[in-house]
Amino acid sequence: MATTPLVDRTDISGDQNESPFVMHHSDNPGAILVTNPLVGDNYSTWRRAMKMALNAKNKFGFVDGSISKPATISSDYMPWVRCNDLVLSWILNSLSKEIANSVIYASEAHEVWIDLQERFSQGNAARIYQLKKMISDLRQEQNSLAVYFTTLKTFWDELGSYSTVSAYTCGAFKEFHSCQDHEK
Repeated sequence: MATTPLVDRTDISGDQNESPFVMHHSDNPGAILVTNPLVGDNYSTWRRAMKMALNAKNKFGFVDGSISKPATISSDYMPWVRCNDLVLSWILNSLSKEIANSVIYASEAHEVWIDLQERFSQGNAARIYQLKKMISDLRQEQNSLAVYFTTLKTFWDELGSYSTVSAYTCGAFKEFHSCQDHEK
């Protein structure tokens, strides 16, 4: 019986300290990073999907502001410009035509990210109310239990994304978290 050789997983892991200025050969301005474009009322899920995609490509710092624009005399200036333009392209590709037209002339990915956040995350109170009502009104009816549970979980997860409670380790937080779980 032949034995399968063991694979050394350290060779596959990649460099954890890779520069955000490095562009992979598959990184191109026409890429679409998320399947559902931002149309306005889906901001929370769009933002989450974009954040995951940009983190995976080591480019989230361009939108959250942690990778700031270097001085024009810096050796990092041109790599920053290339990556910023790439991230801007990815954002534009993930927006509805109307929203994309409203940010097409922005020069920094961070500006666009903040602009979209200010415009589309303002309706949190209304969305929270809507989600709670949808949870309350949801019925299994003819759906399978799996479909019903998946729909319910989707609502609860989105509702949880609006929570502003920090993760404290004290007993009060544990009790609060227990009450939230009980609500579900």
